Amino acid sequence: MKKKLLLEGIDMKAIWRVIQNLGLITIGSVLCAVAINGILIPLSFLNAGFSGLALAIHYMFPFLQVSWLYFILNIPLFAIGWKYVGRRFFLYSLAGMIIFSGAIEWTHISIVVRDKILGALLAGIISGVGSGIILRSLGSAGGVDILAVIMLKRFSIRLGTTSLAFNSLLMVLGAGLFSVDVALYTLIYVFVTSYAVNFVVTGLSQRKAILIISQHWDKISREIMSNLNRGVTVIKGQGGYSGKEEHILYTVISFRELPRLKRLIHRLDPVAFVVVNDTLEVMGNRIGTQPHW
Repeated sequence: MKKKLLLEGIDMKAIWRVIQNLGLITIGSVLCAVAINGILIPLSFLNAGFSGLALAIHYMFPFLQVSWLYFILNIPLFAIGWKYVGRRFFLYSLAGMIIFSGAIEWTHISIVVRDKILGALLAGIISGVGSGIILRSLGSAGGVDILAVIMLKRFSIRLGTTSLAFNSLLMVLGAGLFSVDVALYTLIYVFVTSYAVNFVVTGLSQRKAILIISQHWDKISREIMSNLNRGVTVIKGQGGYSGKEEHILYTVISFRELPRLKRLIHRLDPVAFVVVNDTLEVMGNRIGTQPHW
């Protein structure tokens, strides 16, 4: 009886969410560690973010382990970040930082790639997929992610600006301390990583903002709401040449829904004017991509 009461008091869904998020962080961290230990270190490449700074220090002082350097570099950030970062994101990121450091310490898979450009490409794909999986969770692996959030909350500096500035300084440091070749190979690796991250994080769920100008706006609007189950905003406008009153439809859909919307519009009005825009971020309960920090 007591055991049953204890089980009833436990939110199993919440526990499963925690397990899922920690699982994503672990899988992503292991993949990133494979790229670091299996390709980057044998080829003497740097990395982006705090792991890149840890690699630079390791190359200058080989007796210092990358895993411990990464862990130590993150301590001041987390001490400051407690004030500016959401508690859930902070705790998951703290766990992520520990898991990431452990993965670098214990994951050693040798990947023999003699060509440095091919090595940069392969490492970028592996690391990008790993980083994307981590970002699909409710946390991060620490490092520049935490720094970027702190700078945004404290000085209103955009996330990408902080990341770009930090990594640019790191590339300059790499070129000065090691060689320009190392910095350029690392730049190729970082470029491929960013594309892989974008694909894993957004993938087929990227949001599209659609503008539709049509004489049959009312039918199209009803079809979007009933068939796609998406909201529509009707904006009143005026034709610049004709001077006629126009009704402009504005809606946000996922990338996967775009072909259906195109077919729907073409069926109701083959001459409708349609503009499809990519979105950087969408905030909303049903279609949003709100940041979790």
